[in-house]
Amino acid sequence: MSDSDMLLQAVQAMDGMYNREIRMLATPFKSPGYHTTLRQVETVHPTRETVQYALALLDTELPEYERRAFDILETIVSLQDTNPDQATFGIWPWFYEEPLSRMSPPDWNWADFIGKNLVLAALRHGRRFPEALRQSVRQSVFCACDAIMKRNVGPHYTNIAVMGAFVTLLAGELYGRRDYERYGLNRLNGIVEFTRKLGSFQEYNSPTYTIVAVLELSKLKTETRNEQAKAWCDELLDRAWKMIADHFHAGTKQWVGPHSRSYSTMLSDRTKAFLQVATDGQLLYFPWDRLPYEGEWFKSGVRCPSSYLRCFTGRMEKSLTQCYFRDESGEEKKWATTFMTSDYALGTFSREIMWNQATCLLAYVRNGGGTTYMRLRALHDGYDFCSAVFTAAQYREQVLFGVSFLTNGGDTHPALDRIDGTVEASDIRLRLEIGGNLNNVNAVSAGDRAAFALDGLNVQVATLFAAFDDGTDRERWEWEIGRKDEVCFADLVIYSGDKKTIDFRSMREAVFLFSMALGEKASRFEAVVEHDSERVRATGDLGERPPLTLILPRKPQTL
Repeated sequence: MSDSDMLLQAVQAMDGMYNREIRMLATPFKSPGYHTTLRQVETVHPTRETVQYALALLDTELPEYERRAFDILETIVSLQDTNPDQATFGIWPWFYEEPLSRMSPPDWNWADFIGKNLVLAALRHGRRFPEALRQSVRQSVFCACDAIMKRNVGPHYTNIAVMGAFVTLLAGELYGRRDYERYGLNRLNGIVEFTRKLGSFQEYNSPTYTIVAVLELSKLKTETRNEQAKAWCDELLDRAWKMIADHFHAGTKQWVGPHSRSYSTMLSDRTKAFLQVATDGQLLYFPWDRLPYEGEWFKSGVRCPSSYLRCFTGRMEKSLTQCYFRDESGEEKKWATTFMTSDYALGTFSREIMWNQATCLLAYVRNGGGTTYMRLRALHDGYDFCSAVFTAAQYREQVLFGVSFLTNGGDTHPALDRIDGTVEASDIRLRLEIGGNLNNVNAVSAGDRAAFALDGLNVQVATLFAAFDDGTDRERWEWEIGRKDEVCFADLVIYSGDKKTIDFRSMREAVFLFSMALGEKASRFEAVVEHDSERVRATGDLGERPPLTLILPRKPQTL
C-alpha cells in the first residue's frame, strides 16, 4: 500500500469517532493519573488527537473532507487561552470537557503538541483556508510560539525542546517572523550542542519520546528552508536512530531497556507500526493492509538510515554503557547499562527515581514464539512511588541493585505531587513483575531469595540487606509469589495493613540491597555486605573480573 492509501485508511478509521455537534473526535477516556482532574468518565473530546485528525483530513487532498477540517480547526483555535495576562496564555486543555482552569495543573506542553499541527496545516494547506480561518490560525500559532518562548524549555527535555524548535522555526519562515525563526534556530543549535557534549539525549532510550523526536526532526528537515537547520536535523536524527538500533533486540523484537520514559513495557502497536514504516518493512509486525498507520507520519520523511538496518535483524552479544545525565558541575553523572545475548537482554540505570515512566531494571527473554519481561517496581498503594530511588552496578548478566528513599521527592509524579517528608500508606512493596508471555514461567520463593525459570533461563534474586524503620516488628524479609491481571510477580512487602503515616524524615534507616544474576551464573553470583551507621556496602564476586560494588545511604535523603 502507498502512503496515501494508508493515510486514507487511517482517516476513515477515525471518521466514525467524529462528533459533528462539538466538531471534535470522541475517544475513550484515559489518563496517566496527573494533570487532568477527570475521573470515571467514559468518553472525552481530546484536543491533540482532534487537531491531528484535521491535518490528516487536509493531507488526503479530498474536497469532501475540507469543510470538516475547517470546522475542527475553528474549534481548536477557540479552545486556546489567548489572554497574555494569564499564566496559561498560548496553551490548550487536554479535553473539551475540562477547561484549563480545572486541570491540576495545566500541561504547558500543549503549546507544542497543538502548535506543531496548526503550523503544518497552515504551511501545507493554508492557501485553501477561508480568510477568517487563515487569520485565526495565524494568530493562534503566534500565541503558541510566544508561550513556547516564554517557557523556554532547555535541551534536557528532549522531545519538547525539539517540538518547540519545530513550531517556532517553521512559524517564523511561514509568516516572516524573524524573531520566531531566530529563536527556533538557536533552540535547535542548543539541542545539538547539548547532545554532543552529553553523547546522548537526556530523555534516554525512550520508546515514546525518541519516536517523537525522530518524527519532528524528520518533518522539520523536510519542511524548513534553512540548510543549517537541515544539517542539524541530520545529526540529531543519526544519534536518535543509533540509540534505537543499539537497543533493539532481534531475538524478542523488543526495544530493550533501561528506558528513561516509557508508557508500556512491551512495545505498543503504535511503536511497532512506526518502526515497520521507518525500516520500510525490514521489521515486519503487521500485514501492510492492517498496519495501524497514523496520519502524522504522512509526508514526514521518516526513514531509518540504511547503516543501522542490520541491527534490527542481527542477533549478537553486546554490552552498552552510556552516560545520559550530567549536572552542571560535571561531578554527578548517571549511566545506563545494557547487556544482550541472542535470547535475552538486561538493562539498568546507575541511579534513577522509580516513577511509572522509568524502567530502572528491565529484562526481556525470548520465550518460545513470544517474549517475557521482568521489571522492578516500587509501589505505594499499588502505584509507582517516585520517592523510591533505584541504584545499581551491572556487569553483563550480573547486577547489584538497591532501593533507598527521598524525604521530598514525588509521590505519583516527580514534580506535581511532592511529598513533605511523609506519606499516608496502607501498602508499600517492591515488586519484580513478570509479564508478556507467561508460558514456561515459574517462580519460587525461598525466604530471602526468589528464583525464576523463564523458558529455561534461570534468574535468581537474593536479598542482601533490608531495613525499614517505620515501627513495624519484623522477624524476616521474604519474597511472596503471586499472579494477578495477566502478570506474575515476586513481592517484598515493606508494609501492608491499616493506613498510617510513614515519616521518612524520622527514620534511622530505610534501604534494601539485592543481587541478581541471569543464566548459568545465576546461582553462583555471591555478594558480601558491610555496613556502618550511615551506609551499606555490597561487593559482588565476579571471579576473574574486578568485583561489583554498590554503596547506599541507610537513611532517607533530602534532595
